[in-house]
Amino acid sequence: MDSAPALGTDTVPDLAANSGANSGANSGANSGASTHEVIAPERQTVPLVFASPHSGSDYPAEFIAASRLDPVSLRRSEDSFVDELFGAAPRHGAPLIRALFPRAYVDPNREPFELDQSMFEDRLPAYANTGSPRVAVGLGTIARVVANGADIYRGKLLAAEALTRIRRHYWPYHRSLQALVEQTRNAFGCCLLVDCHSMPSVGGPMDRDPGRNRMDFVLGDCHGTACDPAITDAVERLLRNLGYRVARNAPYSGGFVTRHYGKPKTGTHGLQIEINRYLYMDETRIARGPGMSRLAQDLQSVIAMLASLNWTGLNWAETPA
Repeated sequence: MDSAPALGTDTVPDLAANSGANSGANSGANSGASTHEVIAPERQTVPLVFASPHSGSDYPAEFIAASRLDPVSLRRSEDSFVDELFGAAPRHGAPLIRALFPRAYVDPNREPFELDQSMFEDRLPAYANTGSPRVAVGLGTIARVVANGADIYRGKLLAAEALTRIRRHYWPYHRSLQALVEQTRNAFGCCLLVDCHSMPSVGGPMDRDPGRNRMDFVLGDCHGTACDPAITDAVERLLRNLGYRVARNAPYSGGFVTRHYGKPKTGTHGLQIEINRYLYMDETRIARGPGMSRLAQDLQSVIAMLASLNWTGLNWAETPA
């Protein structure tokens, strides 16, 4: 009988069960290639962690060869340049972790084993979650399609290929992210994890808003269960004051990272920020646009505001009775 490496489909293993919390990671902006990178401040001074799980653009040659799509089409699911937009975080005393592998290859904002059996020649392990809503639309941990609905692969994969990708990319990213969150909470008594994303300017065929023009920002806090509303309120207020249109929890309320790490009763809060790509990039060519500089400056204002909050003056964690 197959046994899952995780205790449940919504569980990331304990650091104690995985040697080397930063295995596969690099620290510092000038480190060499790896699965992900942690850009740390000289000294962490605020209880903030920023994460960019979908901005990776290191596409393995064998992945491109196995795809029926050209390289630009493969990048449709990528949150291009989001790590650059939040690049000021370390200057404000907060670490930034970014995946270097592409989301189309393996998606760290999913449960560990959300897998579509129809994509594979052989049987998946019994612990795979083959029935999730993300799998149903082709966007599981190993995606079947890109954001516009186009199939990625020419043929079927072997289950071993999926498990290898998850072992080599997914778990190292989450070990490092979990370590950052725990170290921050231990040092400051609380932690806010900001999960940074971008979204197509128009809802896609598999989205909840197909064909609709989107707001400038969508803040996802799992409808108030992953983050103290006061934090979400503060971010929304500042973005509106900067002239942006802001929505909450629709069409994105928060993915696996926000749900899994955002546990306000333990002092850890998760807030997902989705940015409309038309604000900063050419969505057709996957290229930086003229609005990128201004947006990066405005996001630096958001980072600075979060860093200046009176974290000790609010009841971030539920105290025992």
